[in-house]
This record gives sequence, structure tokens and C-alpha cells, in this order.
Amino acid sequence: MYCYQCEQTKDGVGCTEFGVCGKDPTTAALQDLLLYATNGIGAYAHRARQLGARDPMIDRFVIEALFTTITNVNFDPARLDALVAHAIELREQARELYEQASRSAGHEPEVLAGPASWQPAPTLDARLAQQSEISIDARKVRLGEDVVGLHELLTYGMKGAAAYADHALILGQEDEAIWAFFHEALSFLASEPTNIDALLSMCLRCGEVNLRIMELLDAANTGAYGSPRPTAVRIEPIAGKAILVSGHDLRDLEELLKQTEGTGINVYTHGEMLPAHGYPGLKRFAHLAGNYGGAWQDQQKEFDTFPGAILMTTNCIQKPRGGYLNRIFTSGLVAWPGVTHITNSDFKPVIEAALAEPGFSEDGASRTITVGFARDAVLGVADTVIQAVKDGAIRHFFLIGGCDGAKPGRNYYTDLAQLVPNDCVILTLACGKYRFNKLEFGEVAGIPRLLDIGQCNDAYSAIRIATALADAFDTDVNSLPLSLILSWYEQKAVVILLTLLHLGIRNIRLGPSLPAFVTSTVLNVLVETFGLAPITTPEEDLAAILS
Repeated sequence: MYCYQCEQTKDGVGCTEFGVCGKDPTTAALQDLLLYATNGIGAYAHRARQLGARDPMIDRFVIEALFTTITNVNFDPARLDALVAHAIELREQARELYEQASRSAGHEPEVLAGPASWQPAPTLDARLAQQSEISIDARKVRLGEDVVGLHELLTYGMKGAAAYADHALILGQEDEAIWAFFHEALSFLASEPTNIDALLSMCLRCGEVNLRIMELLDAANTGAYGSPRPTAVRIEPIAGKAILVSGHDLRDLEELLKQTEGTGINVYTHGEMLPAHGYPGLKRFAHLAGNYGGAWQDQQKEFDTFPGAILMTTNCIQKPRGGYLNRIFTSGLVAWPGVTHITNSDFKPVIEAALAEPGFSEDGASRTITVGFARDAVLGVADTVIQAVKDGAIRHFFLIGGCDGAKPGRNYYTDLAQLVPNDCVILTLACGKYRFNKLEFGEVAGIPRLLDIGQCNDAYSAIRIATALADAFDTDVNSLPLSLILSWYEQKAVVILLTLLHLGIRNIRLGPSLPAFVTSTVLNVLVETFGLAPITTPEEDLAAILS
């Protein structure tokens, strides 16, 4: 086993015996084999698409396979092994699609090797042994650390982009150009490229395509549920039966809300589901009662004390404790061995589990936090903001957000937010907000100093806000009084970083540590080209920003 795709990888180098996330070596190996087979699908699908042939089933499987291997999504070896087998079936369909299209065009099809021809061994143990031949360690020996690190940077970027593409597709939004890129990039990786410049270029293209994907997801969410509006969200429980929904999938939340109407069950959000309260189409449900708990890494403690049923709709799931194993459920691509999986949006088992639990015995205190400051809400007061900047009432904007995690050092983001001067505005998004979103920051120039933009994919809103302000000041984003201080944990954060770099955004501060897969050679390129820098201390970074 060798995995270094997340920020919490062991010793900042790599997990080699057991994943810090809870992933065992069998799961890790099967995920590697699934990715390898998916590269083979891409090799054929890319060539078929160039000849005008495509298969929507193949398009869909590719993003699901990539999404499945994101940190804290699928820990079930049986499901992963079945996905490997299905990947081989679809690869053969892609091969036939390509060969038929090639012959129809009067060409002799290429004979492809590597992941395009790999065959899984007949037994699980033998398949696990095959993983050693395509592992990160084996490729480092063959290709070198710099090249493999860039292969992984592109792979992780595609994983993050695939997650957003999957969410958009669920709500009916897709773009042919997106499928074309995924297949092209997978085919590119299948060829084991070694040119550093070509690899960096493809990584930035991944960021470019992800911008389009986030645009589609934004259109999907707002089209289905309306534009988010500033909304006070209760953060203490209400007496009664309860279901807790974590993850990112708004459609699952909506379906659960529909199925629990009139049951007396209150539904609470958790983690990255918090921004759901800002959408008019979701907050219309009176039993969407509030938000419970904080970021994903606290779930074991929080789920243990939650007196109802729990639904995990996407990442990030951790190993369930025995105290709630019988009342936690997964949906979509999430899986944990022994946990009941919901299919076809039939949440009857979740509802029954909630009704069997005691629920909250009394109301908690009346405490709220405010969400819903997406681009429409912020740009709706753009004139006020612009005038406040011109008058000197607002000195600087800080975007402090990203993925949260359990690794020591993340208190940096709490300390930094508290040190930000009162004449500055803090924008935040993703689960990193939980480091400070229950603190009181007051107002400046008549607007809240803390503006919660939404989920991690709502980085699209942040980009639109920044570009609109740049246009208003007749400048570019890099010349605005704006600084980005980002926290990362998994692969969606990776692709958002690639999107920001594609846009030419400079001087981003990243922490709490830099990715293990980014070698010093590649880091030097990113530093010289984009001014990317690791965080230091809150005091030093704040002084440098405001100097």
C-alpha cells in the first residue's frame, strides 16, 4: 500500500500500512486497480470520440469511478472489486466502439497496451498482487518522483472534478466538452507521459474544465432550488425525532425532506450540508430544523450522541462506531462494509430507524449562524461594498476556507480569522468554515464581516464575486485588496486550486501542509509562476498581507 492523496497522509509522506483515513490495504489496492482500468477506458473512449462515437454509459461510469476513489467515499472492498470487473466490461465496450468507428472511417484501429489491455487475475488475492505492478512505488522507480507526482496531481484533480460533475449530472446538467476532457486526460495518463511541461499544462487544463463543471453545478443547484439567500440557521436541536444528513448531495436531502413530511421527524444538516439552508427550494420545508455539529472529522463523537438516524450522501464517512452502526446509512457512491446502503432514493429504512430512536427530549438554546452569501446575495450589495472600499471603510478581503481536517495545525485558521482587523471582510466556504463560523465578527460598512459563500464547489461563486469586483475597479483579481488563505484535505480542494491557478490567481497561501505528491521541483515551478506559498503563522501572514 502507498497512498498520499490527502493532507493527513502519514508523516506528511504516505500511508504504507493502513490509511489515516481508515482505508485498509485491500481497499487501497482495489482503488488503484479501478483507476488503472479507468485509464484504459479513457484510452479507447478518447479515440472513439475523436471519430464521432460516444457512449453515455461510459461517460457516466468514468466520473463515478474517479469519484469513488476520493478520500472517505468508498471503503467497501466487495463493492470496489465489483466496480473493477464492471470497468473491464465497459473498457471492452469502449474498445469495440473505437474499433468500429475506426474501421467505418477507413482506418486500422491502434492496438493499445498498458491499462487498455490489462486483465484482472481470476482470484482476489491474485488481483491484489497485480496492484504492486502499477503502484505509486513501482511507477516512481520507473518514471521518477517528479513525473509520478504530476501524474497524481492530474489524477487527483480529475477525481475532484468528477465529484462536481456527478453532482451536476444528478440534477440534469452536463456538457459534452467535459466528457471529452476526462477521456483525453485518462488516455494521456495511460500513455505514461514524462514531459514535465506537458503534464503541468494538462493539470491546468483540468482546472479550466473544472471551472466549467462548477458553473454547471451552480446552474444545477440554483436551477433546482433557487439562488441562496442570507438565512439564519439554528444550531441547537428541537425536541422530537431526528435525522441527520451529511455530505454534499442536495437532491438526496430534498428527497428525504419530501419523504419525511408529516412524520414528525426533524431533519438536520451536518458538515458540508449546512449551505442547503440558504436555498429557497429547500428551506421551504418547515422540518428542515437546523444544523447539528461541525465538520466531517468530528462525526464519530457527534454521531454517537445524535439521538436519531444518520444519512451519509457523499464523502466524508469515517469508520462508524458501534453506538450508531445500526442507524447510519449511505447513499450514492458512499460505502462502508456492514452499513445499509440506500438505493433509488427510497429512504424508508432511514425513516424507520429515526422513529425507533428517542430523538431530542427538549429544545436547545436559540442560537443561529447565517449562511447563504453566494454571489447573487453579495453582488446585490456590490455598490455598497465598492463605495466602502473607496471610502476606506473596508480595507481588505480575506478568503479563509477550504477543507477541514483533524491534523494538528488547523487552529491556524481560527487564529487568523480572529486576528483579521475589524475593517476587513472574511469570505469563507467549505467545511473549513467550522473553524470559526460560530464566532461573532460583527459588521463593517453595514454588511456582516463574515460571509459564508457555501459548499466547496461554491468556489465558483467566490470567483464570480472576485471577477465582478475586479471589473468594477477596472483591474484584475490579483490587484484587488483580496487574499486567499486556503486549507486543503482531499481531491476536491486539489482541483479548486488547479482552477485558481488556471485563472492566474497569484500569491495563494496553502496549508496546513503542502501536498506530499508535489515534489520540490514542481513546487518551485508553482512558486515561481504563481507565487504559491505555505502558511506560516497567523501573525506573520497577516502582517505580510497588510503591509
